[in-house]
Amino acid sequence: MNVYIHAPLIEECRQGNSRAQFRLYNQYSKAMYNLAYRILNNREDAEDILQETFVECFRNLGSFRFESTFGAWLKKILVNKCINQIKKKKIDLTLCETLPSVIYEEEAETTYDTGKIFKGIEKLPDGYRIILTLYLLEGYDHSEISQILGISESTSKSQYSRAKEKLRKIITTN
Repeated sequence: MNVYIHAPLIEECRQGNSRAQFRLYNQYSKAMYNLAYRILNNREDAEDILQETFVECFRNLGSFRFESTFGAWLKKILVNKCINQIKKKKIDLTLCETLPSVIYEEEAETTYDTGKIFKGIEKLPDGYRIILTLYLLEGYDHSEISQILGISESTSKSQYSRAKEKLRKIITTN
């Protein structure tokens, strides 16, 4: 995607044009809400974080330098706000660190209903759900996740592996 595609719209937003801000909000709000919900697993918290993200976005739009896409910049703000929300609730991201790691051979033909997968993700412990969402659904690598969450890269990898295993168990037992 061309990083300059939204340049005129962003300039209008920087000038305080509320219609332009509303258009930009409409373009990104659904995807950002879905990400916040997948991380926080709470609709009200996701709605609050979405609003806070856009308030911060419009307040700090002058710092956006078109070095990345607007969506990537906005996503970084949102993810950081989600992580801060989780830290406020004192959720331990290494909650399941002591569980034994079990490796199963996957069946080549196994397929799962998408709805069942997302419902399974919602049932994961917070640490697992966050890392699985960031890695699998949002495309962050383990190095980026370790920086975002303040954990080691190896912890990110092991949590991701355990999250996949736990998700597989949830899906196959329901």
